[in-house]
Amino acid sequence: MVVARRTPQRTASSKVMTTRNMIPEKAIIMSGFGINSEMETQEVLVRAGMASDIVHINDLITGRNRLPDYRLLVFPGGFSYGDDTGAGNAYANRVRNNVWEDLTEFLDGDNLVLGICNGFQILANLGLVPAFDKQYNRDIALMPNRGGRLECRFVTLKPAADNLWTRNIERIYCPVAHGEGNFYCSRETLQRLKRQKMITFTYCREDLRPAEGEYPSNPNGSVDDIAGITSEDGKVLGLMPHPERAMEFVNLYDWPLRKERMKREGVAVPTESLNMQLFRNVVEYFR
Repeated sequence: MVVARRTPQRTASSKVMTTRNMIPEKAIIMSGFGINSEMETQEVLVRAGMASDIVHINDLITGRNRLPDYRLLVFPGGFSYGDDTGAGNAYANRVRNNVWEDLTEFLDGDNLVLGICNGFQILANLGLVPAFDKQYNRDIALMPNRGGRLECRFVTLKPAADNLWTRNIERIYCPVAHGEGNFYCSRETLQRLKRQKMITFTYCREDLRPAEGEYPSNPNGSVDDIAGITSEDGKVLGLMPHPERAMEFVNLYDWPLRKERMKREGVAVPTESLNMQLFRNVVEYFR
């Protein structure tokens, strides 16, 4: 006698969960007029283990692409709309006036947002950082650099908080390329950022001592050497320097000297830079 085996029936929810587990977590990298770091951002995420789509802001507005299809939202660097109405301001207005409801729903989910350089300026204009009490107000500003000129140089950053973004990072070493990166906020906001450990990266000297506002370790005059902060819930990070532009060891401007020193000290020469750990942390969060 043959006994028929009963196949368990899947509920609609279990089917959704099974399908979701089969789909790798994916990033949406925002593009638009004047943005210029999409390709580096996509490449660094691929190397860290995350697929991504580069999406023009107009395609998000028209519905050709949808935020719910992604888990990581990245606003990359550049000079959106030529910074003609203020750094990141025009792009922020495009987002606020067209996809704000979708964005706030995305923020309510278990998702992450990263803004680098011009992306940080966009986040600041949208109020996505610091977003105290889930209120999206403009509590911080990225003002013109104290030196009054565009700064393009390598800087050293160190973590100022222990969170999902900084795990296993002692330092990162990457370029800045901005004319308006001078972080400013009120004294009350600064105290709250410190108290709630929302200051994530600070500019420092090569030996990791505080920059103490001194140029060029602090390239723009940011208050308390602040290079990056998170939102209050920790899911949004705004960062002025560009770790994605120095993902390989040979991207470092002094890599030949570093290589010779390592060879003479018997130290293995790495293929990638320390900056990759930031993006690996993002991928690890979703795993």
